[in-house]
This record gives sequence, C-alpha cells and structure tokens, in this order.
Amino acid sequence: MLIRHGDFTVPLLAHPMTDGELAHPRVRLTSRHIELDGAPVVPISGEMHYSRVPRAQWRERLELMVSGGVTVLSAYIIWLHHEEIEGEISFEGNLDVAAFLTVAAEVGLDIVLRIGPWCHGEVRNGGFPDWVQAAPVKHRTNHPGYLDLVRPWFAALGEQLAPLCGPGSSVVAVQVDNELYDQPDHLLTIKQLAQRSGIVAPLWTATAWGGAQLPADELLPLFGGYADGFWVDADQPWDATFRSHFFFSRTWDDPGIGADIRGELVTASEPGSDARFRGVVPFPAATCELGGGMATAYHRRPVISARDIAAVAQAKIGNGSAWQGYYMYAGGVNPASRLSNPDGSQLTLQESQATGYPNDMPSFDYDFAAPIGAAGRLHASHAELRLQHAFLAAFGQRLAVMSSSLPEVMPSGIADRSTPRAALRSDGDQGFLFLSWTQPHDQLEDLAGVSIAVELERDRIELPTFTLPAGTVARWPINLAVGEGRIRWATASVVTELADGTLVLIAEDGIPAMVQVGGLLVEPALGEITEIEGVRVLVLAADQRQRVWILNGELVLSDEPLWRRAERILTRTVVARSAVETYALTPASPVPTGYGSTANRASAPSAAQVAELGARWRLSGLQPTLPDGEARDPLRTLVIEWAGDVAQLVVDGLVVADRFWDGSPWQIDLDSQGVADEVELRILPLHRDAQVWLAEDAATRRAGGGEQLLALEKVQLEVSEVQDFVSSDGVGSASRA
Repeated sequence: MLIRHGDFTVPLLAHPMTDGELAHPRVRLTSRHIELDGAPVVPISGEMHYSRVPRAQWRERLELMVSGGVTVLSAYIIWLHHEEIEGEISFEGNLDVAAFLTVAAEVGLDIVLRIGPWCHGEVRNGGFPDWVQAAPVKHRTNHPGYLDLVRPWFAALGEQLAPLCGPGSSVVAVQVDNELYDQPDHLLTIKQLAQRSGIVAPLWTATAWGGAQLPADELLPLFGGYADGFWVDADQPWDATFRSHFFFSRTWDDPGIGADIRGELVTASEPGSDARFRGVVPFPAATCELGGGMATAYHRRPVISARDIAAVAQAKIGNGSAWQGYYMYAGGVNPASRLSNPDGSQLTLQESQATGYPNDMPSFDYDFAAPIGAAGRLHASHAELRLQHAFLAAFGQRLAVMSSSLPEVMPSGIADRSTPRAALRSDGDQGFLFLSWTQPHDQLEDLAGVSIAVELERDRIELPTFTLPAGTVARWPINLAVGEGRIRWATASVVTELADGTLVLIAEDGIPAMVQVGGLLVEPALGEITEIEGVRVLVLAADQRQRVWILNGELVLSDEPLWRRAERILTRTVVARSAVETYALTPASPVPTGYGSTANRASAPSAAQVAELGARWRLSGLQPTLPDGEARDPLRTLVIEWAGDVAQLVVDGLVVADRFWDGSPWQIDLDSQGVADEVELRILPLHRDAQVWLAEDAATRRAGGGEQLLALEKVQLEVSEVQDFVSSDGVGSASRA
C-alpha cells in the first residue's frame, strides 16, 4: 500500500465570518482550519445538557470532560424544559443556564450554544413546548406567527446569555435550529433574531447532514457520524450509513442521521450536497455529532463498544477533520413534567410515538452510553477518546495545517474486508499515519502481510511488513520532529509529548512496538524511557489504555476517574458497597409479544402496563452507614444487574427513573432522584418474539431465556466520595510513570 502526501485542494483563505469588520480577538476561521488565540487548533467539543444533570454535579461532570481532553462544551437549550407552561419561563435550579455556562468557563471550557428553538435531542416535540407545537403556524419557517412565538423566548434567553457573550468570552459559537434541511432563509432569520437578543458569537453553525441547504457564508456546516443508531427498524441489518464511518474517505455527509424523521435520504454524492463549498470561501470540515455512544429506543437498542466509538472518531481525524464534536459526551436524565395527561397519568418529556415520532424512548433515561454516564460513572469510551484527545492537544497545532491523503489503492466498497484502511495527515515533511481495522457486527479478521509506504515531498518511508490485528485503531508518527530529533516511524500510537520532550506512545495489541530514529531500529522496553540518538521515547503497554490520563501535560496512571481542580488532582472513590435488601411484592404476569406499533416500529408499554404485568420488589436500606464518618461530596449509586424488557424505579407512586434492557447494568444516581431509604423496582419481562432488536450478547441471552425473559440478579448500593488522588505509579514526569 502506497500513500503519497497531497496538498490541500483549497487555498488558505481567511473566512468572512470572522474576518474584517467581524474580527474577533480569540477566534479566527479559515478555509482549512480554526485558530484560537492566534494558533491553529483542532477543537474538541462534547455535549452535555444542564437540564438533564443535577446542578450539584455540574462542576464535577465538566471537570471530567476537561480531564478527558474536551476543550469546548456543547449544550442544547431546550425550550420545553424552560417554558412548559406558556408565559412561565424558569431559569431556576437545574435550568440556570447562565450559572451553568459560568461554571463551564471557570473549568476552562469554551462554549457552543445550541439554541434551537427546535433541537430534537430525543425530546418531546423536538424541544417545543406543547403550546408551541399546537399553535396554528408553519413551524420552523419564516411564518410570522411562528416568529412571534420565538421572539419572546429569545428575548428571555438573551437576558440570561447576553452578559456571557461578546468579544473575548467563552461563547465561541452558536448553532441555530437543528437538522433543518430546506429552509436556508429561516436559518438566517433565526441567527438574526438571536443576535438582536444579545446572543452573539464569532462562529455561527448549523447541522449540514442530509444535504442540508444552508445560507452561503453565514453558517459553518457541521457533520456527524455514528457507529450504530436507534433510528433503523428492528428487522433491518447494520445500515450502510453506519458502516461507512469505519472507512477513511472524502465523504462528510451522513444521510442517515434524522432520516426517520425527515422521511427521505439524500445521498452525499449528489451535486451540491456538501454545504462547505457553497460560499465565497470554503469552510473546513468539522463535526458536532460523532457518536459518543447511542440512545436506546424501545424497538432498537444498540450497544456500541469503546473501540468502535474511537474508530469512528479517528476516521474523521484521518479524513481531515478541523473540529471533533461528540454527541453525547455526558449523559443525563430527563426532568419530570410539571403537567399531567388528561387521564391524570404522568406526562413525560421524551420523544415518543405519542408525540408524532416513530420511536419510543425511555421516559427519563438519557445515559446514551456516553463517556460520562447519566449517574456520573465513566464508560470505557472515556479512556479510548482521551488518548485521541491527548494526541490532539499535543499535536493539534501541527495537525490542523496538515492535509489528508488517502492510499492509491482504496477499499472497493464498504463490504471490503481485505484492503487495509489507512490515511495520512502530513505537511509534506512530517505527519501521522492513521490505521483502522475494526467494526461491529460484521467482524473483521486479522490481516496478514500488510506493507505500507509513505511518500513525503522529499522522502519515502517504508514500514516493515506486519499483521494488522482486528480491533486496531492506531496513529503512528511519520518523520515526526520530537525534541531535538526525529522519529522516522514507530508502530505504536502517539499519545502526547511531555514538557521534557519525551514522546509518549502506546503499544497496539498484537503489533510489536518498534521505533526507528535515523538508522537505528529499537524495540523499547514497555513502561521505561528509552533514549534513541537523543530522542526520548516512552512506550506504554497496550493493557494500560484504560489507565492513561494526561492532566495539564502530565502523565498519570490511574484506574479511578481523575480531574484537576486548581493545583489538586481529585478522584471519586467508592468508600462503601452493600447489597440492597430486596423484598418480592408481586410476580410478573404473562406478557404479550408487543404493545402496538407505529411506522413498523414496536411501541413501548405504558407505565400502567408495566405496573400491571411486571414483577415488583421493594428495595430497602438505601441510607448506609459510612465508614469514618461523613463522606465528602457523597453520591449514592444504585447498580442493578437485570434482564427483561423495561425497568422502572418508583417513589411514592411516581416513576422517577427507567431503562430499556440492552444487556448492560443500570446505574442510578439516587440522590438526584430524591430517593430516601426505600423505593419500588418494577421489571417487565421481555417476550421471546417481541419485535425488539438487541445487540449480540443480549440477543443470545433472550434466545436462551425461554418465552419470557426476566431476571433480577444483583442490586448493590455504592457510596462514593471525592478524595485527593494518590498514585502508586507516580504522577507527573514520565520517568515516574
């Protein structure tokens, strides 16, 4: 395989959005990259919704985002959560958006405001209050009646946000609406309404997938990419729109995102489908919705591995991404409604078939299997992504001005299982080779005899022939300047460069970690600094992937979650575990194969059906006695290992938490749910023939679980506290790691 360096296909031009009269002291946009404080960067944005996370936990969640390498907070402002009742706008408690953004700025995050007014986000009416949804207007257009509804909401929002916007502020971008494909004039109108309300930023953005029509030069097009999704029918295989993200390419559009709501697919190959090239100056390629996980719908419940999440993200880096944006990065829980249904039952605020969507979502659960889950616990994807983000932090200034080049021989299509997948980011002199050999469902096999040559402007580098193991997601240095020397190549992934010039690499499973400096080829001892002709290299073992943290340029190894606060490194440690007392109240009744359907997708059972047919338990002893007195910032997390269809946690007759079973444990933050010492747990069995798609492990268990699958295997209470981190591996310099 040969990859030749190729220059950018567009000239380097200042973009009018941030140039001339609109110049901003911190942010500058060019046709190729973004500059921050005068230097090229690759921003990393992560989505978190303040209205879905307890206010008391905002700071810790945001600090965990920072310690994961996120540099920009992205947040929907969900109109429905603020003004469920017309005229009663609230910015109190968990809805205090100004306080949230202030905390984000304090922890060092820049901010992207996704102001809607329609957002989707798996929210009821896409985020419109019911009274807006019911208004006799043409929604999401320049219809005067609709704009009359938006103006007072934006005016109220502007009162909160305007003091936090402006030159030099942390608000670097504003997104208008979401997934609006055919109303470019309306998008511009929304931008202007926001500006008149005091909501301003140097960058204005819009989602561009599905061949969206955007007003030229006015909105930075943002793209997405998911490894799998709930918006595919239960009887459909792994969709091509998901599979394609595991390949390096020149395609940025994803016509699959939102297609179930849009009702049609627009292929990215159609002329004019790429909104980046419709203006006077091209926009760089940027993303806002790389899947940090995936939401669970009733009819389809994907479980995406950390490695697959990392593979999609890295494919975009190899393709030339100028901005990495994740949805979601921190999950949460939907707030409770202030209203009731006409029959007196609970009104809930999630996307559902009852509100015109083809999908039924959990009433409260929005964990998303994100790097930071709804209960504040980290999923394995946090570690995989923070390795990439450490790389972008250390080398983003160089990477941002490097073009992307693809091999001369590319895979024949998305079904190709024999051609290596690779890309090069380089400036003609040095660069990085990106490799990906992993995907879900249709698993790959180890690929033997891989030989890769890289041609730079004045050099040709040939790597030794190797076997590419399935599951590989790698980024190798090519003629990389390090300290006072150069690494000609290495077969281990770049993590970071420490202050003393040490290059930190991490080995790949199944590939010997070799490093060539000049004419010297070395296989460094793992975990030890090796000096090769003046170049310092530290290669970490592959089994250390989940333990690597880069905090303010320092290498730290830890199994526990870490973040910095001032000069301290903090961690949240479980200080007490106890089995929860469970008392069976009623057994489950036989369940039907389904509870109805809409648009060929199974409907979720109602709360009344779960109460009638599900098994019920009382859980007691949820206020444990802690060792050594009071915990600092204590959190109670209920961990439930179970199997079935739908589970609900009930307090005083009201459902406060729920989950659709996908094979993974359910983690619940009890404190944010107002749980005292006792709750009721309900689990509805899953019928063997239910039209519900499950990931392989869960599907196998269902197949072997008889006609009705129901199990409550473990209920455990964990109490954690914040502590100062003390490392047995050493903190700071690589020599002590």
